[in-house]
Amino acid sequence: MIVRNLGEDQAGSSAAEFALVLPLLLLLLFGIIDAGRWLWVYNEAEKATQMGARMAVVTTYVSSSIGDSYVGACSSALTQGDVIPASCFSTITCTSTGCTGGTKNNAAFTAIVKRMKAFLPSLSESNVTVEYSPSGLGYAGSPVLPDVSPLVTVKIGTPTPLAFKPLTSFALATVNMPAFTTTLSAEDLSGSQSN
Repeated sequence: MIVRNLGEDQAGSSAAEFALVLPLLLLLLFGIIDAGRWLWVYNEAEKATQMGARMAVVTTYVSSSIGDSYVGACSSALTQGDVIPASCFSTITCTSTGCTGGTKNNAAFTAIVKRMKAFLPSLSESNVTVEYSPSGLGYAGSPVLPDVSPLVTVKIGTPTPLAFKPLTSFALATVNMPAFTTTLSAEDLSGSQSN
């Protein structure tokens, strides 16, 4: 039997060094994968917001007050054909729980969210806000379209942030994505389909 000096024995040193480096290597690998997943979800959310805004400007409006007549309204009463000043229309915010002005059209809100979910399947109605703000466009007493032509803003991440679960946290933690916003000027605000 040969007695070896353990202090000089090099057998197994490669395995020990690899065992020390492996956790760092795995953390780096999963970190790179998480960065790619983050960018993927970020891109999906950005596209979903754009498509939600497109859907909101060409389909039925969410707040019933968008369809109100402005004849006789405002500080100086408007007559049919008068331009509606931006100061005459206040911002209306619609979420899954309701609108700050008028009655919420649940079917219209759900249709917008459904279109957005085609691009971001993890989206829920609580993540979406549709906002109508003054643009200074529109004429009182329009016989066909709504009197106002607001700016329509669709947001993801308000009131409830969009959550991202990184692999490096072993699905124990979530990170909130930033808010995503797209604004377009309203078109016909009627119908049920968008391109």
